[in-house]
Amino acid sequence: MTQTAIRPVIETRNLSKTYDSTGVPVHALNGVDLVIEEGEFTAIVGPSGSGKTTLLNIIGGLDNASSGSAHVADQEITGMKESQLIDFRLHNIGFVFQAYNLIPVLTAKENVEFIMLMQKRSKSEREERSSALLSAVGLQDQANKRPLQMSGGQQQRVAVARALASRPRFVLADEPTANLDSHSTSNLLDIMARLNKEENMTFVFSTHDQRVIDRARRVITLEDGRIVSDERK
Repeated sequence: MTQTAIRPVIETRNLSKTYDSTGVPVHALNGVDLVIEEGEFTAIVGPSGSGKTTLLNIIGGLDNASSGSAHVADQEITGMKESQLIDFRLHNIGFVFQAYNLIPVLTAKENVEFIMLMQKRSKSEREERSSALLSAVGLQDQANKRPLQMSGGQQQRVAVARALASRPRFVLADEPTANLDSHSTSNLLDIMARLNKEENMTFVFSTHDQRVIDRARRVITLEDGRIVSDERK
């Protein structure tokens, strides 16, 4: 019986990034070759300055590579124009940031709906999906609260719901637990793991947090912009 091939959702080849704003070149990435398949739950780890955030930013279309290539969600994003990247991010990637990045004047429900509004989804679809996602992250009773009326853990759960609202091909989470206590971190990881299993959602974390590393099924270690280990559990 022939098995269906699992498609890579992310593939980089000889990916490099050099910053030179001060006249002294800083090599953030040095020839990174990486393949992440659909449905993975992966942590990218390493010391500060190892290139974790730079790698996530290039994969997410938030930064440009100096050389090499990045195929993401079946598209070559290296060299895309900014207008193309904006559209690409909107329809393919969910972002979870350390600082939450919620819109303070909007309620939790409105924050989750915002990206779907940008996608021109119907009002009924926006309301149905936002309600389902807030329920999935345990915040159905907080739907009408604004970010400053919620705890840090609650805000981060809203950020996860928002990241999933567009039905992205994958989610990039940059230090998503850095500001959370142990209880909030455990709850958040439980939610992400459940969504990963139930919806086959691909999650890629950049993290220093051992609690995230322990839950990941694959751990990629960067040092000086290079992959030095790649372990599957």
